[in-house]
Amino acid sequence: MQIQLMAGLSATTPIPEEIILEAQSRQLVLGYPDGTRYALPCEYLRVYSPSAEVRGHGVGPGTLQSGKRNVAIEDVLPVGNYAVKLVFDDGHSSGLYSWEYLFELGQKHDAYWQLYLERLAAEGGSRDA
Repeated sequence: MQIQLMAGLSATTPIPEEIILEAQSRQLVLGYPDGTRYALPCEYLRVYSPSAEVRGHGVGPGTLQSGKRNVAIEDVLPVGNYAVKLVFDDGHSSGLYSWEYLFELGQKHDAYWQLYLERLAAEGGSRDA
């Protein structure tokens, strides 16, 4: 019997078996079957939202998100078997975080975070409101 995967999923798509919202530390913890774990800060997830509002509608770096140091996630909503929708306390709730994208954000956290900090400095932004 062959398993039919949903569009965007493959046999190698890393799917978390555990998703824990740690409200106190403002982190989303993802646990994978192979033992890999990522604790992703809410601020990081917010500034790297896959929404068109953040990424833009075309080519380019998208809209710089500043003032998000204290943002929190209010809810994590499943979207089919391929993604989650994160609801942030600043009202942002568009953009679907696919399993592939969440894994990428975990793997590349240090590099992506550094790019964000560099962009904030270059564009005169701030992590604080």
